[in-house]
Amino acid sequence: MNKELSHIDASGNAVMVDVSNKKVTSRSAIASGRVEFPSAVFDTLAAQDFLGKKGSIIQTAVIAGIQAVKKTSELIPLCHQINLSKVQIDIHPHNNNLEIRCTVKCNEKTGVEMEALTGVSISALTIYDMCKALSHDISITNIQLEEKTGGKNDYRS
Repeated sequence: MNKELSHIDASGNAVMVDVSNKKVTSRSAIASGRVEFPSAVFDTLAAQDFLGKKGSIIQTAVIAGIQAVKKTSELIPLCHQINLSKVQIDIHPHNNNLEIRCTVKCNEKTGVEMEALTGVSISALTIYDMCKALSHDISITNIQLEEKTGGKNDYRS
């Protein structure tokens, strides 16, 4: 394996990757993660249809995740600004967890992995924020890239 870090130059300085010679292609990424609750907390939330004093926990997290995807280049210093063509965040209850999946698509010179991972992360943090009054024993886990297409290399976990 002869790979090098793409955001570090020969002197060890941080650099933004030059994508000016790359071709525009259709690119997509899917990331996932989950928020794990103590069973009593999850049962309380489920009995309330995941509605809290601040509103719909799931819908608020979806909106927060979409906003975060659109701001990824502002949050992660070496990410390029990307014109997005699709952002979809799905959140479903399953076994004392809220499972989060973020799909991002674009037609660009660089991929959207960081955008998808950011969408999942901020959705999860929003859920935590809205539920922490019930318990601080809530875990955000398994945030990972599931798949990316377009560009030089496709990936599937």
